[in-house]
Amino acid sequence: MKAEQLPLLNSVSAPAAHPDGTRAVVSVTRPDFDADAYVGQLWSVPFDPAIPPRRITRGFRDTAPAFSPDGTVLAFLRATPDGKPQLHVVEADGGEPQAITEQKLGVSDFSWAPDSHRIVFSSRVAEEGRYGTVDGVGPGSEDPRLITDNQYRLNGLGYTADKPAQLFVVDVPEPGAEPPVAPAGRAAKALGPEAASLVPRAMQLTSGDIDHTSPSFSRNGESVYFVASLHEGHDADLASGIYRVPAAGGDITALRPDAAPQSVLEVCESVDGEWLFFTAQDLGDDGLDFVARNTALYVMPVRGGKATMLSDVENQDVGGPLETVGADGVLALNTTRGNVQLIRWTADGGSEVLVEGPRVVIGASAVRDIVSVSFGDAFSNGELGVLENGEFRVLTDFARALRGKATILEPHEFTATGPDGYPVHGWAVLPEGPGPHPVLLTIHGGPFAQYTGAFFDEAQVYAEAGYAVLMCNPRGSAGYGQAHGGAIKEKMGTVDMADVLTFLDGAVEAFPAMDKESIGIMGGSYGGYLTAWVIGHEHRFKAAIVERGFLDPVSFAGSSDIGWFFGGQYTGGSLEQMAAQSPMAVVTAVRTPTLVVHSENDLRCPVEQGQRYFAALKAQGVETALLLFPGEDHELSRSGTPHHRRQRFEQILAWWARHLPSAANRPREAGSATD
Repeated sequence: MKAEQLPLLNSVSAPAAHPDGTRAVVSVTRPDFDADAYVGQLWSVPFDPAIPPRRITRGFRDTAPAFSPDGTVLAFLRATPDGKPQLHVVEADGGEPQAITEQKLGVSDFSWAPDSHRIVFSSRVAEEGRYGTVDGVGPGSEDPRLITDNQYRLNGLGYTADKPAQLFVVDVPEPGAEPPVAPAGRAAKALGPEAASLVPRAMQLTSGDIDHTSPSFSRNGESVYFVASLHEGHDADLASGIYRVPAAGGDITALRPDAAPQSVLEVCESVDGEWLFFTAQDLGDDGLDFVARNTALYVMPVRGGKATMLSDVENQDVGGPLETVGADGVLALNTTRGNVQLIRWTADGGSEVLVEGPRVVIGASAVRDIVSVSFGDAFSNGELGVLENGEFRVLTDFARALRGKATILEPHEFTATGPDGYPVHGWAVLPEGPGPHPVLLTIHGGPFAQYTGAFFDEAQVYAEAGYAVLMCNPRGSAGYGQAHGGAIKEKMGTVDMADVLTFLDGAVEAFPAMDKESIGIMGGSYGGYLTAWVIGHEHRFKAAIVERGFLDPVSFAGSSDIGWFFGGQYTGGSLEQMAAQSPMAVVTAVRTPTLVVHSENDLRCPVEQGQRYFAALKAQGVETALLLFPGEDHELSRSGTPHHRRQRFEQILAWWARHLPSAANRPREAGSATD
């Protein structure tokens, strides 16, 4: 795969299965260079393999499909090129979609009521005078913000307390009803400005300056469950809880007021109305100890009672989206050893793995005994399959265009063992041909995250350019148990550095096509941290790339959106501990030519981290360059604008061409930022 082929990279959403069990709908999105945005539409995928999938919407960006429980209406989010996502509905058998919201800051998640006549949704509500709520008052003219809390910004969102997420309920027009017509002339004057709206009026259920998220209806339709941090002292911890509010409006009830500090992620009620499933992370006594905490699946009686953990919290890391199945079951995802499984749990504690590696499950939807599953694998970024009668059938081929124009290289799974006997698991993606190929040791972010064996655009682009790409999950990573993930708490740069170097040494011995004398190292976020740490101690690398790095825990504490807790939990809270694990503390030992990549709007690892690291390298005469992306945040490499993502690849390859040339990637003419 080449950088210019990014528009061929289709991403597939979690599916929405039709209640009749004949088909599912998914959103398929892709980067578009002309629009410099992500565009996509909804596709209907019949479970009958004789009927091909077909595109059923034509919006600019249509996402998050969900059928009404009675199957008559399909709801989804539609965004225009210059607008926020709004909730739309269309008859399940086709027709013209109708917008049913016009929220100033758009709609995020939503859920159907059991009666198929209402939808609850979450939307950020701007404080008056901010975010365009007053004509002529732009961002630079807004009133100042008086900050008194730790939690006031989020990467990708900016300030949050002045635009909290609130919950709303909106009535859905009856299928076949006459479309609304805006009044004009005398009628418009008599009815007033509100009558000009063509969308139903939504009723706001929540208020205040706290986010209310993950809404879902109770099975009787009388209440809405949601997740929020409404407890006393919420600004001093990471805890969130489960709450319930009447669907017609009223007082909010905390469902677990005496629970130990947890971060609740998602909640849903079983089909029989007897059980409440939810996912949560324990946070220790102080509500801050998040390091390497696997997310567990819990169940509790709807009528009240003790919550029971269903998953194995040491070895299973459970995620969503949660989907009900059967009368008293739920489908959830489990991150494990570079894979993502689909597991079915029942309220009595029973569980069954339905789909596992080499597929990486994205989401699922069940109707009776039929489960539709979206997934990625080594050769596709996303497809849809169906599990029926114990047989899994793949129904789509959204990667066909990419395969037709690009070479997709299969990752080789590999485990290396270090001097201490600890196994380090990962993959190698090798270019075609006998080699010797220069090697790129890549390090993932997190650190409590994982590489998988599924299609990864970065590995494919670098391998296409002639590099053997190494990806491993050292201690500190997710998917190998909490002990594995927690091994670097207050010990960053110790066993994690040993593990990535162990994997490198083992791989160059195991794969003769790798050139053990020509090695580069690169990583982003925590991967940027470990790259910078390694080159402060090891000098075998021809060059390095440090991207969006966590580079100075001391300044990070006051500049990052998560700085008030993240560094203290990982490195320890004292200045001595932070300095002892800081790449800035060992920067004077660096001799490796280093490209520093950062985004100007990054609130997770603020741009000052990269700027100060670059300045330190420059001051001591190390060959370096600073590549800054305007308008982008911490997610540049994953969801930045398509134009910037392509430029990022081009600049990275130009740096490697200069310092670690391959047969397919030689130095080009002058003109890049790295020349």
